Amino acid sequence: MRLKNISLNYGLRIFKALSEEPRVRILHLLMQNKELSISDLELILDFTQTKTSRHLIYLKNAGLLGSRRVDQWMFYYILEEYVEILQQIFKLIQKDINLTKDQETVEILKSNRELAENKIQNNQYRR
Repeated sequence: MRLKNISLNYGLRIFKALSEEPRVRILHLLMQNKELSISDLELILDFTQTKTSRHLIYLKNAGLLGSRRVDQWMFYYILEEYVEILQQIFKLIQKDINLTKDQETVEILKSNRELAENKIQNNQYRR
């Protein structure tokens, strides 16, 4: 679903949600990676669990995020109707050094997980 127009009050809520760097960094990571768990976000951004949760709750209350639970993990994603407007915003700041470093950290984490999964699989085959 595409967002065609919004009320001034709702627009203000979106812009307020984007008014703090941690929330912009979270949204950028979610745009680049579709969804992430709260523990991934804490690790990537080097935030405390409290700080990460506070910003995620703010973004969710602003209506920008959805979430799903898998066992004990909570995964967050950007609601489809906001993807297009956020893509436009992030085109303007995509080369920011903090946003670039955040995504590089994601790539390292993915690589480490793949290595760990391969190691586990190889150990299972040797038994």
